[in-house]
Amino acid sequence: MSEYGSLLVDRLRALGEINRLRILMLLRQGELSVGELAQIMGQSQPRLSHHLKSLTNAGLVERLPEGSWVFYSLPIGGEVRVLIEQVLPMTGEEEGVFGRDLEHLQRVREARAAAAEDYFEDIAETWDTVRALHYPSEKIEAALMSLVDDGPLTRMIDIGTGTGRMLALFADRFERTDGVDMSHRMLTVARANLEKAGVRNANVRQADAQALPFADACADLVTLHQVLHYMDEPERVVGEAVRVLRPGGLLLIVDFAPHELEFLRTEHGHRRLGIRHERLGEWLDRTGLSVSPPQLLDQPDRSVDGLAIQVWAVRAPMGAQDQLEGTAA
Repeated sequence: MSEYGSLLVDRLRALGEINRLRILMLLRQGELSVGELAQIMGQSQPRLSHHLKSLTNAGLVERLPEGSWVFYSLPIGGEVRVLIEQVLPMTGEEEGVFGRDLEHLQRVREARAAAAEDYFEDIAETWDTVRALHYPSEKIEAALMSLVDDGPLTRMIDIGTGTGRMLALFADRFERTDGVDMSHRMLTVARANLEKAGVRNANVRQADAQALPFADACADLVTLHQVLHYMDEPERVVGEAVRVLRPGGLLLIVDFAPHELEFLRTEHGHRRLGIRHERLGEWLDRTGLSVSPPQLLDQPDRSVDGLAIQVWAVRAPMGAQDQLEGTAA
């Protein structure tokens, strides 16, 4: 038997167990930790770890260690993902134990979202101060402003706008700025801050970062400022950001470098302990865009307790019409 044939047999063997199929079905909905899988499936972590090891060894899932947690996900593409997508529909995914798992998954997500909303409601008034504890905000803002054209540009969208700081920062470079956030209290603070700053071209609204209320290709600039580490499915947020980005537009992503400060997860609602460049590259690959290594903003004095910040600048390719106009100019 060929090496490929042997590998296929190993994968089929790994698929031939009901609990492993349940795991794959759940991971098809997004990344999950071992603890979350145990909660959803009602099984012990040691038992699930055994199944996950078999799936990992067969190349059917990817293991993503992060601090003291371990997340699992399906491969984004390739022949393995094709195999999984062919097998799972045969299981009757919304029936029996599979249907119950999906119901439990939804309850876990709802509880997680409620806890996150409570957290943001509690810290809304002090949010900018909390963020500034990690790295001087003025240095981050200077780095961002150096990456954006002076303008005038048409439209900016800030996803997870929080207190509206990004909108105020770039207001004079755009005809219109829009911010979205899920927290009512955050939006109340943002409106007050924007009014105090005399910003008249900003609009904020409550919206899901995974389903933005904007048309395709409508923004010159999209910002994700310390947002992705809170997200259950950051790849979907990145996908939405790219969807609303016009050809030639700029996507700015600011987030923590990978770290091991577990208290940020337990006390401050962080879903991920920083964002890995390789992982962001995978999420962007799905949209057809590529990303260069980030600019790293680290504490100049390593004796200071703080987190390094990463800034990614992702430029959408120019459309054919834009390229013709640029050539003519």
